[in-house]
Amino acid sequence: MHRRLKRIHEQYNDLLSVSLAGLQLRNPTMLASGFLGISQDVFNRLYRMGAGGIVSKSISIEPIEGYRNPTVFSLEESSYINAVGLANPGAEAFSREIASNRNVPIIVSLVGSSDNEFPSMIKKFDGLNILGYEINLSCPHVAKMGMEVGDDPEMVCAIIKKIKSNTHKPIIIKVGIGSVDVVKIAQVAKDAGADAITAINTIRAMAIDIETMMPILNNRIGGLSGKSIKPVGVRSVYEISKNLGIPVIGCGGIFTWEDAVEFMLAGASAVQLGSVIGYKGLSAFTTITKGIKKYLERKGLKSAMEIVGLAHKY
Repeated sequence: MHRRLKRIHEQYNDLLSVSLAGLQLRNPTMLASGFLGISQDVFNRLYRMGAGGIVSKSISIEPIEGYRNPTVFSLEESSYINAVGLANPGAEAFSREIASNRNVPIIVSLVGSSDNEFPSMIKKFDGLNILGYEINLSCPHVAKMGMEVGDDPEMVCAIIKKIKSNTHKPIIIKVGIGSVDVVKIAQVAKDAGADAITAINTIRAMAIDIETMMPILNNRIGGLSGKSIKPVGVRSVYEISKNLGIPVIGCGGIFTWEDAVEFMLAGASAVQLGSVIGYKGLSAFTTITKGIKKYLERKGLKSAMEIVGLAHKY
């Protein structure tokens, strides 16, 4: 496996490497949290397929079973509505799962209902071979977690400060579209010590079957992802990056290299892929990365970082 990973590293030169918040990635593409995110074997495969980095599924202090099926509904517009319910094996089991990681750049996504839940989780992961943490403060469909926490500026501040006091690894805050303006929450996160922002999470949504006259998802309300939310994601990245000057990771409806470049021009130093995997498979990482590389070469640029935030000039 080490020889294969070495060949992958050689495949991507400095033209594609990006840096943010003290992290160095071989290319700007990352696995978004929530997709294929709890298996080291899958992480290894994703890295072999060309992903620049991996964000795990959101992990809680104790295991969460999640909602009963149906939990995912596919739309015609290359989008999903999902309400999985933050199902995950818990911090203890997941820390054992990734304890053998040696070569894959993993960022562990954490979720909790109070600041007191994070120190014990950090303790389980901080000694492992991981890059840092993405804190999920924006899940739109789980009570007392996610968006309910992320809409409370005092709670956001308390969580970030508590995490920062327990680790020296970079902290990335994942924000979404809730009752509080996304830029304001990002500002709170930055002021509290966040190293970067991921924007955006899924958007609160619903679908109803007109024949059965019932909500399609078991939880009724879910999170909309995919192409449907891309313009909202681009706008959020643009405003956060331009107004706050904090490193941003773009997420939401990235299906092509053109989508990835658009997010980067808006201010994203890296982009996360999620829904596209369901529609196009793992080859999306290689396809999008090659497209970005050809674009940079055509523009006569020497680094992917040169296009980050260029749209702010106009």
